[in-house]
Amino acid sequence: MIEKKVYRFLERHRFDLEGKSFAVGVSGGPDSLALLHFLWCLKEKYQLRLVAVHVDHMFRGEESYQEALFVQEFCKKRSIAFELKQANVPKYIKETGKSSQVAARELRYQFFNEIMKKHQLSFLALGHHGDDQIETILMRLTRGSSGSARAGISFTRPFEDGEIVRPFLCLTKQELEDYCQRHQLDPRRDSSNEKETYSRNRFRKNILPFLKKENTHAHEHFQRFSEEIKSDDEYLAELTSLKMNKVMEKTNDKVTLDIQAFLTMPIPLQRRGIKLILNYLYGEQPSSLSAIHIDSIFSMIKNPHPSGSLDFPNGLKVIRSYGKCYFQLHPSESKPFQFQVNGPGLVELPEGGFIKAEYYSGDVNESQDVETFLVHTGITGLPLIIRSRQAGDRMTVKGMAGTKKIKDIFIDEKIPKFMRDMWPVVTDREGTILWLPGLKKSSHSTKGVGTGELMQLSISNDFFRGHKDHEKGY
Repeated sequence: MIEKKVYRFLERHRFDLEGKSFAVGVSGGPDSLALLHFLWCLKEKYQLRLVAVHVDHMFRGEESYQEALFVQEFCKKRSIAFELKQANVPKYIKETGKSSQVAARELRYQFFNEIMKKHQLSFLALGHHGDDQIETILMRLTRGSSGSARAGISFTRPFEDGEIVRPFLCLTKQELEDYCQRHQLDPRRDSSNEKETYSRNRFRKNILPFLKKENTHAHEHFQRFSEEIKSDDEYLAELTSLKMNKVMEKTNDKVTLDIQAFLTMPIPLQRRGIKLILNYLYGEQPSSLSAIHIDSIFSMIKNPHPSGSLDFPNGLKVIRSYGKCYFQLHPSESKPFQFQVNGPGLVELPEGGFIKAEYYSGDVNESQDVETFLVHTGITGLPLIIRSRQAGDRMTVKGMAGTKKIKDIFIDEKIPKFMRDMWPVVTDREGTILWLPGLKKSSHSTKGVGTGELMQLSISNDFFRGHKDHEKGY
């Protein structure tokens, strides 16, 4: 009997039914109806609290509405609390442009969440079974999914403030059909399940029968595979997180990866590390993202060419420049900027950080520190200018003869191309470049400085986070 199978399955997963509260997703089909009936039979024994939840997606007009009434009557006869929603999925598809399956799922789970909050329920019980598991795993492998996605359907997973639980993953579709027949449940049949326009239906009708013929217990082997993949991936995810924290830096919408340090990690952790970055930036990964995208990142990272870029779904840009790989969601193009410095104060830089100007009365020395710069305002006059780079920019570099292109300095210092337009350039009022903050000082002289003619400029460390090569100490 399936009851014993389910009990053993729940026990193996250490899921105790005692005192649990469930929203039960019920379409009226054999799987969900069997689940609702199964839990209802255990209601008194385990002191369960049940609310049946049905969503009419309004795809099939009167047919789907009659299914809703059927589920409502089924619950009424058994004194099961019932919640119904008619969700206009066709309208939602037009508004959002999403596929029918994605749109239906979003509205369905939205209503599930509402009901769980309304009735203060801890679990959402769904009727997915072992055949669903086979289909899901094969579909994802065929589509090119990677990591934990290959594990298919999980027995439990977090859902809003509660959890989703699937007690029937240990059973076949036929066992649920037999259960419905044995208890005279008379489930409804969704005619769309016969259409081969949906990929799941094609797997179900063409591949599943072959696997069942080869081995009637195939669903058990797929479930074991799912659980092993999931547990292995959870362990490797912990190791990956520990390693990745040492080789990357994160901000709200950007991750900077140290390529050399990253490539010393074991390959299984590298792949999960890239997934970790994508999960962090995307939150919920787009369905169009696949293993091919991850492979393309590795190809770019391992390419001998020091630079490259990739455009990913939903506005994610991946840029490799010298020893770093930058992941940024919806990067904005740097716009030209220019500020005047007429005296002491702070100049906020567009991409973060600031330059501070203050009068200086200490000893004048030949410091090698490129984060500060002393200006003889008796020579330069005021205002000083802080601007973005311009075509043809050149400067005299302290200790060198002649001038050097700003572009060449950026190349020598391995500043990524996409950062060069945001880098501040400090000039006098005539346009002579005095200082490239954090990189180079000019041969500007402070000899013969008079009282009140010396001004110190300093750039904040905030600017260098993610802007300069970490190997140089920033």
